[in-house]
Amino acid sequence: MDEASPGDLVKVADGSAQLDGLVFERPSRSKVIVAVVDPVRGPLFRTVDPSTLSEREQEGPNDRALRLLVRRTPPSSNAAGRDATRSGLRRAGFTRGAAHRPTGR
Repeated sequence: MDEASPGDLVKVADGSAQLDGLVFERPSRSKVIVAVVDPVRGPLFRTVDPSTLSEREQEGPNDRALRLLVRRTPPSSNAAGRDATRSGLRRAGFTRGAAHRPTGR
């Protein structure tokens, strides 16, 4: 799979098994965060290498749970720093340092 974008349906090669997944985020070229359903723990996020992903066309039985997990999870804070519309890496508010506090002469 050449480019995985958020919302794509994928299969994740996990050792001997292949898990159905949904791409949540792509923080870098070497990492993709995918929502998968673990048989023991339920729906969760995994960070995987893009080479372990393959595309799938059909919806699976667990896709509803994966979409709910993605919908209720906020995007990572690192994504805001790379956003093209935002300039710099500043925090909102607190634009100046604290003023001198007099001691009451």
